[in-house]
Amino acid sequence: MTMRIGLYLAHPRPGSFNHALFEAVADELGARGHEVRAHDLHAEGFDPVLRADETETVDAASDAAASPDPQVAAHRAELPTLDGLVFVHPNWWGMPPALLTGWTQRVLVPGVAYKLGTADGEPVGLLKAGRALVLNTSDTPEAREREEFGDPLQHIWAACVLPYTGVTHVRRTVFRTVSDATPEQRATWLTQAREQAAELVS
Repeated sequence: MTMRIGLYLAHPRPGSFNHALFEAVADELGARGHEVRAHDLHAEGFDPVLRADETETVDAASDAAASPDPQVAAHRAELPTLDGLVFVHPNWWGMPPALLTGWTQRVLVPGVAYKLGTADGEPVGLLKAGRALVLNTSDTPEAREREEFGDPLQHIWAACVLPYTGVTHVRRTVFRTVSDATPEQRATWLTQAREQAAELVS
């Protein structure tokens, strides 16, 4: 079965290893006959700044995909058509880059990604994309990330964001440490990213 996958990259430097991961995933999914809606958010010039009129949570607009920003409107309209999601980004200060955080806040809005009847109620996820793959790069050793910081990106994606939208299966892989990785190690990581992309659509 052909699937439509949303692929999102948040890294400002062309030629980064994040770009290589993004391209490897796009190539693997495309080679398997799936439709890839690939978004290099920096290259697209996506504006991450949340507007005041985009902050409603309970009383969502009747046409939730509408936005004065045509790019935001296009992302919102595309999101419900996707069968799976892939996010590629570095670990910066235990957070996704501001660009991706802004995308999340502007695109994963009530009426598009979830609905919330009351301020203290449980959200109902609206996305049909039941699975997601998150690929991160990091220069923090795994033990330190876990013991000192508690792996905040795992909490962000697998507990705070994606389950809210109805995505119940979240796989996340961290490639580390990137700054001192050999070409052979990076090649192995790219193969691993391809394998995980294939598993996403299997």
